[in-house]
Amino acid sequence: MKPLIVANWKCNPLTLKEGEGIVKRVEEGVKDFDSAEVVICPPFVFLPFLIQEFPTVSFGAQNCFSESKGPFTGEVSVPMLEEIDAKYVIVGHSERRKAFKETNEEINLKVLRVLSSKITPILCIGESREEREGGKTFDVIAEQLEKCLFGVSEEDSSRLVLSYEPVWAIGTGQSAQVSDIGEVRVFIRDFLSNKFGKERSENIRILYGGSVDSNNVHSFVTEARMNGVLVGGASLKSDEFLKLIKTA
Repeated sequence: MKPLIVANWKCNPLTLKEGEGIVKRVEEGVKDFDSAEVVICPPFVFLPFLIQEFPTVSFGAQNCFSESKGPFTGEVSVPMLEEIDAKYVIVGHSERRKAFKETNEEINLKVLRVLSSKITPILCIGESREEREGGKTFDVIAEQLEKCLFGVSEEDSSRLVLSYEPVWAIGTGQSAQVSDIGEVRVFIRDFLSNKFGKERSENIRILYGGSVDSNNVHSFVTEARMNGVLVGGASLKSDEFLKLIKTA
């Protein structure tokens, strides 16, 4: 299974021209490199332009809505993302949970909607610092998995991608300890095996996200045995991102 490297640009950069520059350099850097799958998730307003301009690059969205259409001002639906040929969509990112008060139940509806399409959902889960220090990491993750994956069939489960992102490590420059990440990966894999069966669960990629860079990515993929990474700030620096991809 190739490592999956996902770039989450968040609310960056400010101009399409900047975004085009980043993608062009990444495209050129990986054109003869097939040891990893690379996905770039830019802001919605740039997404259709970049997909059209760079057909050899895989793109995803940073969010979606749970309904296909209707009176939902400001939302972007899964059929709209299909229309522009997005391949992935991030759901349940901690910043969505915290800043926009998204619940596990709302995220579950998004997961189910994405799985009804041809797009692959990247479901984010993870605990806060208070929850980790209180010894609640596995309880929190179990609850997120149970509620966010409610109603997902065994057949659809193999299309899932999960990203473990401890909230306290996102954008802080402080990544989690490799041993802790490995323990969480084992817990998630066991949960998935119990829910969907061992064979199907082995097809579900589990990523790590949280202050990932070219200096620490190797340990996440090899020592913690993650199936890839979800990258924030480092993905906006093309040279650093390319180094990260090749290191992973």
